[in-house]
This record gives sequence, C-alpha cells and structure tokens, in this order.
Amino acid sequence: MSVSAVPDHRVRPSATVLAAVVVTVAAWASAFVAIRAVHAHFSAGSLALGRLATGAIALTIAVLATRTWVRPTAREWAQVVGVGVVWFGLYNVTLNAAEQRLDAGTSAMLVNVGPILIAVLAGIFLGEGFPRSLLIGAGVAFGGVLLIGFAGRGGASADPLGVALCLISAAAWAVGVTLQKPALRRLPALQVTQMACVVGMIVTLPFAGSLADDLRSAPAGPIAGVIYLGLVPTALAFGTWAYALANMNAGRLGVTTYLVPPLTILLAWPILSETPHLLALAGGAVALVGVALARRR
Repeated sequence: MSVSAVPDHRVRPSATVLAAVVVTVAAWASAFVAIRAVHAHFSAGSLALGRLATGAIALTIAVLATRTWVRPTAREWAQVVGVGVVWFGLYNVTLNAAEQRLDAGTSAMLVNVGPILIAVLAGIFLGEGFPRSLLIGAGVAFGGVLLIGFAGRGGASADPLGVALCLISAAAWAVGVTLQKPALRRLPALQVTQMACVVGMIVTLPFAGSLADDLRSAPAGPIAGVIYLGLVPTALAFGTWAYALANMNAGRLGVTTYLVPPLTILLAWPILSETPHLLALAGGAVALVGVALARRR
C-alpha cells in the first residue's frame, strides 16, 4: 500500500510537532547531564544496555497499548536495524565512554556537529551535492572542534580520546538520521523507535555481565539515573524526535538541536558544578556557527 503526502518542506509544523521538538531538545540536553552524573558507577557498555533495556520495555508496552504495528518491508527492516545498531547501540556506548573523560557541556558541543555530517551524507548518497555554504560551514565547524580539543590541554576537558569518541557519536547520529528518515515515510514513528531501541538493546547484550555487577554495587541514585535515561531521553525523546522527523524536513529539524549544548551547560552548572573551559565554550560557539552556515541554502 502506498502512502502519499505533501512534501514535508512545504508543511508548516503544527503545534503538536513543535511540542515534540521542545520535548526532544530538553530531554536530550538532560541526557548529557544524567550520563555524567552516573558515570562513576556504570561502565560505558553497562550504562548503554541499562538505558536501552529500560527504553525498550517502555516502548514495547506503548506499541502494544496503541496497536499501531505496520508490517515492515525487507528494505524497511534493514533501515531500522541500521538505526538500532548505529544510533541506539554505537552512539550510546561511545557517548557514555566520552563522558567518562569530558564534561557534559563539552560533550554536547562536540556531538552537535552532527548536522554537518548529515549534510555530507545527503550530498554523497542522496544527490544533494556540496554547495559552497556546506564547504565553508564544514571548515568553520572543524575549526571549532579543534578549539575544543585544545581547551585546557592536559586536563580532562581536553582528553583527545574523549573528543574522538564524541565525534564518533556525532557520526553515528548522522548515519542514524539518514537511515531513519525513509523508514518513517510509511512506518509509525513509535514503531520505528521501538524496533530500533530493541535492536540497540540486543547489540549491547554482551555488556549484561557488567551491568549486573554495576547494579549490585551502585547506590539507588545512580540506578534511578539509568532508569531516567531509559524512560525520558530514550523512550520519550527518541519517540518525539521520530514523530517530528516524520512531519518535518530533516535539515530544519536538525537546526533545533543547536539548543542542546547551551541547555546542557545551564543544567550541568548547578547539578554537576561543571562549566566547560572558556576556550571550549568559544570553540563550541564557532562549531555551531559553522553548522548553521552549512545548513543555509
């Protein structure tokens, strides 16, 4: 059965879609802070599995309650499995590992170069080309990343491996969005999110032993943090993101994530007593300007 719709770049986002965007941005900003808050009690892999298992349970209950299952085609299965492996699995593990080395605000700024990578993938695989604005913006954003990398050299905020892990997370996010958008043309957003989250959970099952050990030794607060990560930034926010992506142009939606780093910094200041190095803040601002330039037509 084919589904026809007005191209999403011509449709003005409804109040419901805008609300979904707000929820997504706020929840994802809180995720950087929550990961940092529990990192001392959970390894990168065990935290990813705990988060995804919690999210998968919540999303499966939601799918069963709404009874909105559409049988995927083989191509859609491949797309959703790719989203689960790369975005839900790889992204979570690498981001958790990065935040064991970097503060929450710096991590958010580095990961938020993802829209640049989305534009590059669209140019390569979707035939959108490489306009001058993309090349200029990519250069500016890369300069910002270098500033963040040099910030406070010798301290935790400048850890090279942490920077590299954040950039891998950004790449995983970009690949995930590129695969997710076509799957959402026919499949419900909730179903796509649930399927991808279950796949991500399966991918991280090798960390089950580590998760069991961490759960036995962790206090109640960090365990509650893992549950929060699974319910809000994963089940809720990935669901609202998928809903917004199904009803908006991917490039326009990507612009909204520019709000994640400043919100993360505002949350991390009172909760974690963390503020990025001034050079990292400057680099983050430069990187975001580059991303904005790259997305201009």
